[in-house]
Formats: sequence, C-alpha cells, structure tokens
Amino acid sequence: MLDLALFLILLTIGYFAGRATEHRHYKSILLREKASLHLPTVTSKMLPEVDQIAKSFLVTGSCVISIDYFKRILAVLRNIIGGRMTAYETLIDRARREAILRMKYEALGSHIIVNTRVETASIFSSASQNGIGSVEVFAYGTAIKLKKKL
Repeated sequence: MLDLALFLILLTIGYFAGRATEHRHYKSILLREKASLHLPTVTSKMLPEVDQIAKSFLVTGSCVISIDYFKRILAVLRNIIGGRMTAYETLIDRARREAILRMKYEALGSHIIVNTRVETASIFSSASQNGIGSVEVFAYGTAIKLKKKL
C-alpha cells in the first residue's frame, strides 16, 4: 500500500512539474517568436533578384526535447485505447518551434531565410525501446542579406 501511495505522489509531482516546465517553455517561445517576426522564414526557393543579394549563408537550428514520465504513461494508455497522441504533439510542436527560433537567431542581421526545411528524428529511451524518449528537430535554410538601397 505504501508503494502505491509513493507512486501516486511521485506521479502527481511529476505531472505538475512537467506542466509547469512546458508552460514556461511555451511562454518563452511566444516571446521570442514575437521578437523575431521581422525575419521571415519561407519554404520557397525563390530568391530576390541576384543583384540585390549582398551575402547568403547556411543557417541551422537544432533542438532535442524529452517527454516527461507522466506524458509517457498517458501515451502508453492512449496507444492501448487509440486516438490522438496529444502528449507527442506538444512535444514535437515545442521542438519544431524552438529549432526554428534557434535558426533565426543564427541568421541575425539577415533580411530573409529562404528554402527553410525541418527534419525530425525520434530518440528512443534506453529503458524501453517501445516508446519515444525524446525528439530531435533540425531546421535549416539559406539566410540572405540584401544590399542597402540608396
């Protein structure tokens, strides 16, 4: 009985700590996204006229985010029942947005990032090869600095 109580207490603490951490991360992402609105990222390969380009270079951003224990338990239960895996959706959303923000940070001083691509990879937990332990998202694109117009 004591083991069950301890498990439930730890599960509750993990749930609230995980929610608080995720909430803080989302808040940070929103603030940084607002601050980086001046630098558009597009998937198009279309470039401005070549004579307007002063410099172009590759920019990258990478992020690895792990799933918390409580969400892992919910995902296992959802896998049995079926339906949307919202625990993994928020995990991937946070990682994708963070990777794009890191790519934008690397491109500071540029006017636009073109040909933006996002790659994902799941990293399985070492304890169990059945579930995702964390997800890596890698964003890359070509940053363009334009010549100043007179």
